[in-house]
Amino acid sequence: MPATPTLPPCTVDDWDDARRRQRLRATRTGQNWVRFGRLRRTLVRLALALVPLVALYTQYWEWDVAPMRAQLAETRPVIHDVYDSATAANRDVAVVDLVGLGNLDATPTAAALPALRDIGRVWAVEYDNSGLDTAVVSRLVAERAAFENVDAVVLVGHSMGGIIALEVARHLYRDTPLEVLGVILDCTPVDLHAVRPDSRDAGEELLRWIGWLPGARESRILRTVVEIAARQDRFVVPSPRTYRRIDTDAFTDVVEEVLRDKILTTDAASNGLIESQFRAIVASGAIDDLQTLAAEHDDKLRPAVVFIRPRNAFADPVVDVDYTQRVLVDQSGGVGGTLLVAKLTGIGHANPIQAPEAYNTAIDRRIVPFLDLRPGENTDDTGSDDTGEGGVGEPTPASGGG
Repeated sequence: MPATPTLPPCTVDDWDDARRRQRLRATRTGQNWVRFGRLRRTLVRLALALVPLVALYTQYWEWDVAPMRAQLAETRPVIHDVYDSATAANRDVAVVDLVGLGNLDATPTAAALPALRDIGRVWAVEYDNSGLDTAVVSRLVAERAAFENVDAVVLVGHSMGGIIALEVARHLYRDTPLEVLGVILDCTPVDLHAVRPDSRDAGEELLRWIGWLPGARESRILRTVVEIAARQDRFVVPSPRTYRRIDTDAFTDVVEEVLRDKILTTDAASNGLIESQFRAIVASGAIDDLQTLAAEHDDKLRPAVVFIRPRNAFADPVVDVDYTQRVLVDQSGGVGGTLLVAKLTGIGHANPIQAPEAYNTAIDRRIVPFLDLRPGENTDDTGSDDTGEGGVGEPTPASGGG
């Protein structure tokens, strides 16, 4: 057997770094993939570039999304007592207040309407901040009514809250022994067409972000960006040139307002709740709910429907109240139907906290008497119209007279 040749031992003088590098290049994986060399280098550089983005995303999830997700998992819808009824005779009636898009708790709004005490005890719904389920709200109201010996309810919905009020009213009217005396709609958009384009675009933009950005339902960072963008008319100054200038002082005020009122407070609605609220408008079954409430069920009287709106339709920058009124007139049964339209002076979009006198006056002078008439027994006031100051305005198409 031939002897294996032996190599002379290597010495320090034999070391050659250039030869080492050449050998590494010759033996590395894919060294023969000449046509993919540039792609390989591009992918390696891209992977390195993604490292800081992955680290940033990890921090975003840990410090922004995860804590909010844990907090929202603990929320539940609740009903708050706001006022007792003005008289003992009305303690078996409850007025249930629900707020609209971007709001969580109806308590401050209901507190601005003490005139509701003339109808019955006043309750305010605080939504589940993780989302909105009208069946859950309906069950909550029914259970609370049974516990408090309440036999009848009036639902009050401000803005989008009116859509929720109609759906809850339908559940209670059809599926429970409770009497639904009426539904009061404050500047409610009956469907997406009733929402003015600017507000509609803002809601659709939020849904778009939530649809493609992971964690967007819980992200406070995204909420901050969206809320600031929605107020851009306050700090973006038109310029005669092609670009626009930002008023830094106004921008600072907007940022402080958003952080104070929407981010660093426990009373603000979450992104997930806003998404659910806006989807309720998009997929609104308000017209079907109105038709259900306009039809007799068992031996119950049909609920009254009250629509509160500004006298000047353009005073409401969010909802086309003329459009909503036309729909309500069509669905209320016309002459002899169940609709009262109350046109108030000095109000904007669903703002009883800012204009309590106009709202409370209208409730005292027109809405309470109208509910007492219980449409179906006496419809003389059907479709009547109020200025919010006790006077009667022009007739609505439903009545032919005020």
